[in-house]
Amino acid sequence: MNSTRFTDLREELELSRKELAQKLDVSPSVYGRWERAKATIPTERMYQLSNFYRVNLDYLLSFIDDKVEILSDDEIDMDLVSKRIKEIRTDTGETLRAFVKRLNTTNSTWSAYETGKVLILADFLLEICKKYNYSADWILGRSDVKFRNNED
Repeated sequence: MNSTRFTDLREELELSRKELAQKLDVSPSVYGRWERAKATIPTERMYQLSNFYRVNLDYLLSFIDDKVEILSDDEIDMDLVSKRIKEIRTDTGETLRAFVKRLNTTNSTWSAYETGKVLILADFLLEICKKYNYSADWILGRSDVKFRNNED
């Protein structure tokens, strides 16, 4: 994740880190770690931040350089996300066991994502996007475009 994208977007709005942290209801130190790429931003927060900036997640996360305005303040649709998470594994043609081994996680963790019991962790979301070229916007239901146009 390219931390300069976070900084650039914040500075375009002429906001300090502290001001943006207040808008996101997080401490300035937490936001600062996300912006400097010292900590992974949680999935819910990256979704919230992309809504705040009204940009696509793939742009926010520096997977692509094309900024697309997305006018959505909707909540994450867990049913859609879980369906797409399962579709990703199915697309690979791998069994659950083989797929989770490749991602270094457990069957129960991935099953919880596929059934919508929990939202996919940001680290897994980022890895799936990087490894298989899926769009983060598609996975989280912000777009119907499944794959990114350009790879990192």
